Amino acid sequence: MPTLPTAAIIGAGSSGIAAAKALHERAIGFDCFETSDRVGGNWVFGNRNGMSAAYRDLHINTSRDRMEYSDFPMPKSYPDFPHHTHIAEYFDAYVEHFGFRDRIRFETAIERAEQRADGTWRLTDSHGARHEYDMLVVANGHHWDKRWPEPAFPGSDTFEGIQMHAHDYRDNEFLAGKDVVVLGMGNSAMDIAVESSYVARSTQLAARRGAWIVPKYLFGKPLDQISTVPNVPHWLTARVSELIIRLHTGRPERYGLPKPDHRFGSAHPTVSGRILDRITHGTIAPRPNIAELGSDCVRFTDGTQVHADVVIYCTGYRITFPFFDEGFLSAPDNRIELFRRVFMPRNPRLAFVGLLQPLGAIMPLAEAQGQWIAEYLRGEYHLPAPRAAEADIRRELRRMRKRYVASKRHTIQVDFDSYLYDLRHERRRGAERAVNAGLALPVTPRAPVAGSAEVATA
Repeated sequence: MPTLPTAAIIGAGSSGIAAAKALHERAIGFDCFETSDRVGGNWVFGNRNGMSAAYRDLHINTSRDRMEYSDFPMPKSYPDFPHHTHIAEYFDAYVEHFGFRDRIRFETAIERAEQRADGTWRLTDSHGARHEYDMLVVANGHHWDKRWPEPAFPGSDTFEGIQMHAHDYRDNEFLAGKDVVVLGMGNSAMDIAVESSYVARSTQLAARRGAWIVPKYLFGKPLDQISTVPNVPHWLTARVSELIIRLHTGRPERYGLPKPDHRFGSAHPTVSGRILDRITHGTIAPRPNIAELGSDCVRFTDGTQVHADVVIYCTGYRITFPFFDEGFLSAPDNRIELFRRVFMPRNPRLAFVGLLQPLGAIMPLAEAQGQWIAEYLRGEYHLPAPRAAEADIRRELRRMRKRYVASKRHTIQVDFDSYLYDLRHERRRGAERAVNAGLALPVTPRAPVAGSAEVATA
């Protein structure tokens, strides 16, 4: 066996640890850099890295059995939809079980990642040390860099109340007795509006566009476990799903919510088992989009207005890589072109893990991506030629444009089961290419052994 290339992983959240485990079990030298003092990323409430959006009463909206890694089941004592403390505990146990905690450099952020002329990477960390690697695996997440309304609403600069992004919401105690406006129709907006409705004087849920709302359970089972067959025609699953949802809960407009401007499946639906209940009890009032803010009020596009003490913007996140020079790599409008959401066709020493948005959990997909990268670094998988990979990317972009509404939320959307199915087939094709190439290493080892002494500080 020839010397294998070394790798650096940025981030020890749910995607980063999946990649780390894959490299560890395949004897690939690596270091994983984590800003916080523990693993778990977004699922660590009050995470010291400041990137977690978890709030005190957060539960997952995908089921336990669909979120777990394939070779490390979640405890059956966990509920179908566990609390964030369960999830953080599970990730910590995963790292401990597979024995690679010593490869994670905690409280060490990567501030700069530079690719040198020979393709290797020089990383500068938050302590001023520099490190060199053959491969860079980016797993820094995409739910931490807040995206505010663009452009800002008129009057937002003179509003005298509190304006905040959902990322900074922690619990509903500070909303007690206040008039609250929540903007958004995604999972965070629904959850925060529900929590607000129990303590606030009033809660308004404002929507920029309509969304389909799906329950957590159907027919006595978690919704995401009812159909797991990959590559069923989208139009068929969408029509059947829409019919079932309409029979189960009715159309969103039945509850005063805006009518979706798309068919079911053409945008990411919202999973909530409580929002419709709170609306029908009169504790949440649906509203159209915000038009402007007064000094102590919010005016909506239908001409109505309400007094407001707090406005919470659930407007999503930007995909950013603060360690890269913007001229080297960025994701304008949240768009980044990757082969199967992992590889850049013309940069064989750079890969991404978890940079996708399924209807379901990212963790099993990140696990498969990590295994794929490990096969690649061992020469057991070869990428298609750059032109072929770019053609594949263009086909995928056309498919996404045809299926999904134009939105910054859908630039990295995938179907959970179809993605895993297609990736298994691509890994087989790439294994055949590798055999035909004599199992040569696609990434030639040039950097020092991972975990060795840092290169001299500049």
